[in-house]
Amino acid sequence: MTPQDYVQQKASASGSSFYYAFLFLPPPRRAAITAFYAFCREVDDVVDEVTDPGVAASKLAWWHGEVHQAFAGQPTHPVMHALMPWIAEFGIEEACLQSVIEGCEMDLSQTRYLDYPNLTRYCHLVAGVVGEVAAKIFGQSNAATTAYAHKLGQAFQLTNIIRDVGEDALRGRIYLPVAELQRFDVKAHEILNRLDSERFQALMQFQADRAHALYDEALALLPMDDWKHQKPGLMMASIYRTLLREIEAKKFPVLTQRVTLTPLHKLWLAWKMQALGRF
Repeated sequence: MTPQDYVQQKASASGSSFYYAFLFLPPPRRAAITAFYAFCREVDDVVDEVTDPGVAASKLAWWHGEVHQAFAGQPTHPVMHALMPWIAEFGIEEACLQSVIEGCEMDLSQTRYLDYPNLTRYCHLVAGVVGEVAAKIFGQSNAATTAYAHKLGQAFQLTNIIRDVGEDALRGRIYLPVAELQRFDVKAHEILNRLDSERFQALMQFQADRAHALYDEALALLPMDDWKHQKPGLMMASIYRTLLREIEAKKFPVLTQRVTLTPLHKLWLAWKMQALGRF
């Protein structure tokens, strides 16, 4: 299996909404974003799939070294072999990849966040930085687009947090800020035991409202001269925001089920943005 085959398989097997946006890119950009996305999946999977925290920490430490070695011209992992040919062309910096790993490391040592500013730091590393790299690969031509991409990445991450509350609880993690649990009188043990309530639904509506505000803020930051170049990100925004609205419409059943969109629905939303330029 070639490195290109490996990253393609990694990206397509994930079933992620991101994959549908990649399909509309020209081959070089598609190859670069697929390799970068596969890298993000690799390091994220370490945290989600390795049950021993010590082993997971060792694996992430290995990835820190692999990234540094790859940027020195000596990659060994197929993901880095697939990604390195595009580093110079799309201005991908080592620090960005190291930040993504650093964000995943936070999951090994932190299962609660005191308040939203604390959570924002985590979202910056695992999503905001990813958004910035993706924007470059998509064809960013205006420096102001970076702020849009970062905020959109954070909106995606908050949507993920809302969708995955129940699954994260099974791993002993609660990303919803402690201060906000207290505000809505939702106890941590209720989430960990996946007990629904009106209080929980009010808390989740608060989270959804914040995510919607981030989507609105991100779109307002996107310069018009970069709108065409950033269509893949806008496709993802359409898919993710539709998912968020679906979760809201179902009254946040996220403690006991994972709400998803069908592949056909995701493809339709991506095509609509590509062909019609609208959500």
